[in-house]
Amino acid sequence: MQMTEEICVHYDRCGGCSTQKILYPKQLKDKKEMLIEVFNEKKVKTDDFEGILASPEIYEYRNNMEFSFGDLKKDGKLQLGMHPRGRRFDVITVDQCQLVDQDFREILSTILKYCRKNQFKKYHIKLREGFLRNLVIRKGINTGEVIANLITTSQVDHDFTPLANQLKNLNLKGELVGFIQTINDDFSDQVSCDEMKIYHGRNYFYDQLLDYKFKIDSLSFFQTNTKGAELLYSEAKKYIGSAKNKIVYDLYCGAGTISQSIANNADQIYGIEIDKEAAERAAENAELNNVKNTKYIAGDVLEEIQNIDEKANLIIIDPPRPGINPKALAKIASVNANEILYISCNPKSLARDLKELKIHNYQLEKFKAIDMFPHTKHLEVITLLKKV
Repeated sequence: MQMTEEICVHYDRCGGCSTQKILYPKQLKDKKEMLIEVFNEKKVKTDDFEGILASPEIYEYRNNMEFSFGDLKKDGKLQLGMHPRGRRFDVITVDQCQLVDQDFREILSTILKYCRKNQFKKYHIKLREGFLRNLVIRKGINTGEVIANLITTSQVDHDFTPLANQLKNLNLKGELVGFIQTINDDFSDQVSCDEMKIYHGRNYFYDQLLDYKFKIDSLSFFQTNTKGAELLYSEAKKYIGSAKNKIVYDLYCGAGTISQSIANNADQIYGIEIDKEAAERAAENAELNNVKNTKYIAGDVLEEIQNIDEKANLIIIDPPRPGINPKALAKIASVNANEILYISCNPKSLARDLKELKIHNYQLEKFKAIDMFPHTKHLEVITLLKKV
């Protein structure tokens, strides 16, 4: 096995990275082989595979990190970071993590020190007791704007103004535009918001992709690798060429980043997103970017796709990791669009859906991988399908 000098001091214990010791060219080769193997297993043709492109940055590339509060032993010293491999109830502090830049590390260390000083307790998910749950830090890589979101339960009533003042005085490369406390009393591990308190600035930041600026909420979806997303969208735009004179459906559209970046000159863009706040943000981003030919619909793709009067020439799909609900996939295919651009972060669900789309007479024309997640086993795949 090809090895590289270990850069991160946490690598041997932290579960955030799984392949950092492997030379990056070998990581790319392994991902390429994994993708082809997954497609072959599902009998999806691979003749038109156009290779894998490297991430523009392989360290400090993440614009979003969710850290957990916890400990390494019962009633041990408070930790803030990631779960060690195979130990989902333990946490190791990762104040030297190399997937994020120095601003993330400074904010994490400052918040951990403050919480230890105040003797706050981690939230115990089984006992449903405790105060501290997560810390989410997000940064606009192309704008420098940073927000920090401290997720707690409501079991302690604490004024975090002193911590906000400490964070404002940090010597960051970027600018702290928001410090927020999100109160989450949900029993699950997923970060959700029962109440939000803003101690500094605002609960959103701006980042830029290619020539477009996007407003992103503290908990909303945005591609985690900004420079990689610019590469991804540039390659996707090559696949569809000009969207001029086309009706475009942007399914699972999130904040509208894909369609506004690559299909802005279409006749009309219809975006469907189940998250109402994300759909509203997509409309706001369209106005921000002066993209006037958009209509964003909050609802389930399965239901809403049949309510659009204009028939699509091009469908853009970027679903969550599980892929597309089979019933929704059949509805999508029934639109009979000339082209489908399917972008996926999960080769297994992608291969399954491509096989199903073939039954509906969609031919895989070509596909390409983009490494959006160096030092992990994950990757992004762009596929172009045409109706035959």
